[in-house]
Order: sequence, then C-alpha cells, then structure tokens
Amino acid sequence: MRKLIVVLFVTLDGVIQAPGGPEEDTSDGIKYGGWVGPYMDDFSGKVMGEQMSLERSELLLGRKTYDIWAGYWPHHAAGWPGINEVKKYVASHDSSLKLDWENSVLLSGNVAEKVKNLKSEDGPDLHVWGSGNLIQTLLKHDLVDELWLKIFPITLGPGKRLFAEGTIPAAFKLTDSKVTPLGVIVANYKRAGEVKTVSLGD
Repeated sequence: MRKLIVVLFVTLDGVIQAPGGPEEDTSDGIKYGGWVGPYMDDFSGKVMGEQMSLERSELLLGRKTYDIWAGYWPHHAAGWPGINEVKKYVASHDSSLKLDWENSVLLSGNVAEKVKNLKSEDGPDLHVWGSGNLIQTLLKHDLVDELWLKIFPITLGPGKRLFAEGTIPAAFKLTDSKVTPLGVIVANYKRAGEVKTVSLGD
C-alpha cells in the first residue's frame, strides 16, 4: 500500500492559495499572490529539491493546479527533472476533460473511492501539491498519510485554507522539523490515530 503525502506552503493563518505568483489564483479575494518568493534561500532550495524528487513518487493533482502546471512545466522541465515523465493523476468532476500533458490520467466520478483504490495498489507514493479543493476531499475521507508543510511567518487574511470544510478530528506525529534562516518552519507530520483528550486538572 502506498502513502499519500500532501506537500504544501502555508501561512501562519492557514492560507495555501497562490504561493507562487500574483496571477496564480486570484479567486476568493486574495491580494498577495507570490508570498513564498521573499522567503526562499539556499536552505529552502535544498529542502524543496529533496521534496521535489520524483524517483519514488507519482503526482495527484486537482484540476486547477493541473491546469496551472500544464501551462508551465512542460516548457520548463529542466527546473524539475522527471516532471514530464512521471505519472500525474488529475481529479476532476469533468469526465470529458482532455489531458494534453504527457503521462496524465483522469480521475473523475467518486474521486475519494478512486484515490483509495490507488493507495491500495503497489507503486510509488502519491504526492499532492497545491490542489486546495482536492485536499479537502482527501482530509474528509481520511486519505492523507503525511503532511509536509512549509510554514511561512506571515498572515494573509482572505484565501483558501489548508484546514477548511474537509477537516476531521485526527492526530498527527511530528517526524521532522527544521527552521530556515528566514524563519520558515519545515514540519513533516504523519497520521497518528485518533485525537486524545485529558483534563489538565486531573
């Protein structure tokens, strides 16, 4: 069984929208697209290089993230070796969607069930980048095994959030953490059973 790993940039107030540029995703009133750039340094670049390795992973993307990537990466593949060759699963409600980017596979209909079936197969881990709406579905159905977060020292207010309508009670265990020179917290978590509670007065 392969793992499903969500790889994300996130602000202190939980926004995950438009990290890469002002025009990346302007919906929901976000005004600060491109908020990752000022915090990138050599340390961050090394972390990103490790997390972008496609030797032992395939990609699972939502429709909007796929459209953005398909318009960019095929022409800039030198910046992400293997991005064109790796299998890319694309979740969409549109069963007639045509995927022109090589090695792209459409997942339509009951996406949660299809992702569950993918996870049960032998094969590389599935990495989810961006794809805010898809992530809500994955969280709701408890399909996320790990979260690889880069937490940026800013708040943005409006914007799509990591933990929104798909959030369920769930415990996670911190497996790795680092802090970059510019204050970005790199934190990896894995799913760790149910939420436990205790009274502090006991």
